[in-house]
Amino acid sequence: MPKVTVRYWAAAKAAARVAEEPYDADTLADALAAVRARHPGELTRVLQRCSFLVDGDPVGTRAHETVRLAEGGTVEVLPPFAGG
Repeated sequence: MPKVTVRYWAAAKAAARVAEEPYDADTLADALAAVRARHPGELTRVLQRCSFLVDGDPVGTRAHETVRLAEGGTVEVLPPFAGG
């Protein structure tokens, strides 16, 4: 199972109380399930509004179960940003 780094930004970072952490996960869905298990509560709610980048590529509307993760990869958790 690949080891990946999940990086949190803005509201996700505040809810997780860490900037990043390692996970073992085959897919984006697996990684997010592990995140929810580790951080029940506010982060779980924040994740519902987030978009994701996997190794710099936007996930967009792809089903998270279909997004494969690579060893040493990075998942960026991006809440909606306000501002101009």
